[in-house]
Amino acid sequence: MAEAKADYLGQLNPPQKEGVVNVEGPCMIIAGAGSGKTRVLTFRIAHLIHEHHVDPFNIMALTFTNKAAREMQHRIESVAGGEAKNLWMGTFHSVFARVLRAEAGKIGYSSSFTIYDTDDSKSLIKQLIKESNLDDKLYKPNIVFNRISGAKNRLISWEEYQNDPVYLEDDIQNMRPDMGRLYKAYAKRCFAADAMDFDDLLFNTNKLFREHPEVLNKYQQRFHYVMIDEFQDTNLSQYLIARRLAAVRQNICVVGDDAQSIYAFRGADIRNILNFEKDYPDLKVIRMEQNYRSTQTIVNAANSVINKNTAQLKKSVWTDNQEGELIELIKATSDNEEGRLVASAIFQTKMQSHASEKEFAVLYRTNSQSRAIEEALRRNDIRYRVIGGVSFYQRKEIKDLLAYFRYVVNPNDEVSMRRIINLPKRGIGPGTIDKMVVAANEEGKSLWEVMETAVSYVGNRGGTQVQNFVTLIKALRVTDEKKDAYDTASQIAKTSGLLKELYDDKTIEGMNRYENTQELLNAIKEFTDNPEREDKSLGAFLQDVALLTDEDRNNKTDEAIALMTIHMAKGLEFSYVFIVGLEEDLFPSQMMLSSRADLEEERRLFYVAITRAKQKIFMSYALNRYRYGRLKNCERSRFLEEIAPQFIKVNRRFSSKKPASPSVNYVTKNFISSIKKENSTKKFSTQINHTPGTDFEPSDTSKLEKGMKVEHPKFGFGVVTNIDKQGFGKKASVDFEKAGKKTLLLSFAKLRILDE
Repeated sequence: MAEAKADYLGQLNPPQKEGVVNVEGPCMIIAGAGSGKTRVLTFRIAHLIHEHHVDPFNIMALTFTNKAAREMQHRIESVAGGEAKNLWMGTFHSVFARVLRAEAGKIGYSSSFTIYDTDDSKSLIKQLIKESNLDDKLYKPNIVFNRISGAKNRLISWEEYQNDPVYLEDDIQNMRPDMGRLYKAYAKRCFAADAMDFDDLLFNTNKLFREHPEVLNKYQQRFHYVMIDEFQDTNLSQYLIARRLAAVRQNICVVGDDAQSIYAFRGADIRNILNFEKDYPDLKVIRMEQNYRSTQTIVNAANSVINKNTAQLKKSVWTDNQEGELIELIKATSDNEEGRLVASAIFQTKMQSHASEKEFAVLYRTNSQSRAIEEALRRNDIRYRVIGGVSFYQRKEIKDLLAYFRYVVNPNDEVSMRRIINLPKRGIGPGTIDKMVVAANEEGKSLWEVMETAVSYVGNRGGTQVQNFVTLIKALRVTDEKKDAYDTASQIAKTSGLLKELYDDKTIEGMNRYENTQELLNAIKEFTDNPEREDKSLGAFLQDVALLTDEDRNNKTDEAIALMTIHMAKGLEFSYVFIVGLEEDLFPSQMMLSSRADLEEERRLFYVAITRAKQKIFMSYALNRYRYGRLKNCERSRFLEEIAPQFIKVNRRFSSKKPASPSVNYVTKNFISSIKKENSTKKFSTQINHTPGTDFEPSDTSKLEKGMKVEHPKFGFGVVTNIDKQGFGKKASVDFEKAGKKTLLLSFAKLRILDE
């Protein structure tokens, strides 16, 4: 037994060993990136079984993925033997579904209750909206579902929701006063159906433990040790369950890293880890600060960034690894060129380092950014795979819009017609389509001909809707004959109703889908702006897309470059990491600049991106980026300024030396050039640490005058020294306290006037 003990304890450094052997009482292990937290959790459980002879039935270990649970259980078995199979280990939802199966009768459910997935829940909500005669444009199932989910994660029942003035006022402001009524109807219908959704599994576990102390006591006596992985990602509901279970023996161990808390939009509450010591005054805190993953340069650069956050548990992550190469910065004139330069850098690094494609990852803030990267990789015959989602051109919203494009170009395309004829909904069902197909076959006509006189085949109700659809397509075909690809595509997106439907959905998923459609339009704009293209029709663009999305070229094996959002990259590691799109309003996201808490979460996201890399990091940004069909001038991300200058360098080989895109007119280019000259004092060594207060709100700059004091969200406080209304746009010269003199285009600048 002593030999077995040495087998695993001998593999640990002192803090890791401390985390394994200190098994009694409350313990928090702050595990920095790459510090071996999975090994510590695994060996800690094995140590309890192997050395302390704890029955595995008395150990609960909670993770955030089933994959992590399976991997840990396999490792524990290799140390502690087959008894490890008896651990209560898994995700919060899987473990407490097991508890609820045994105790469901206490709260009115049967032990065979159904678990609704997200689609089931939204389908029920959709039916309830219909039954309630509510406007489905205001009460979208996605919006209602997310509202109910958020309330449950905060342990707000439908009764409490309906009596909470804050929720009620918020719903009235959002023109959805019946949200509480829908929550009640949804909860009642689920209960009547003997069903729980995913949020109910946690909500009802809390209810069970709160209302039935004898049940809580039963599980408190069963579980002598409670361990939680990725503790920074827990929400209130999850934390209260764990705290209740550990209340008797206080043997609770949480492992996490506050610097990697990036899921607030899913309900994660960083305060759980930041304030853990307040709940447990006798808490033992163990800091695992040695990074085994990355070079010294990467570790030190990451530290220099995350140290800017105020809400954090202090630690000093370090490594004994080699110093490594500097972070290389790639500057591109446009997002399209950014893709080309990134692809070139990947190819050359791969050749020079003899690296395989699976050692590379390209990380971005939003899914829509993948388009330019994907196209560049395809053109260079570099294999890639999109993690956590489908390829850009395979996403539903993109396929829907492309189907409209194809049908306008070719109205005999039955596959495209079937996809779009009732999208958005027009009251044309599959039965109507089937009748028209039969008629076309029987009379030897094309389906399009039958659709032109659909009333005579399927009756007035469905036929009128079909003929209205035909009229829409005919009008768009006229546009296609006269306009280029971008003008036609924009008209289709607007007239079809698809763009409005996506725009009206203000959920995170809805905004991502809308952003993806805008990115498709951006791609078409780049296509038509290219002076080397002779044929700028929509048909020519569709042919290009068809070649780019050839599945035979998109090899989906593991031997491929990984493309993913930074959120999806958490927990992964790669030898070479490319972080793209480092521009203000993109990363950090413009939706995350309203408060310090939001900005600090964005900074943690940047920290996660940096710490995915083992050997080398490339970062890139574009001077201009197509957004919403317009080429916009971009400002380099503040996060680049927060990296200590000794760890970063501009990559001259891969950075663009060309002027701005040809679609930018001469006046614009000269204005941008003058701004660059006036701002030439800006260097990477400049440390601009300004973070706006929670009350920051840009002012109407039409009132701006010389001598006024202003605040900029990045540059800080300054005084206006000059207002220039000549030339391209109105601009202001501002002397900032820390950033020095800057010239800002007021149509883009976000200035708060302090003298108002």
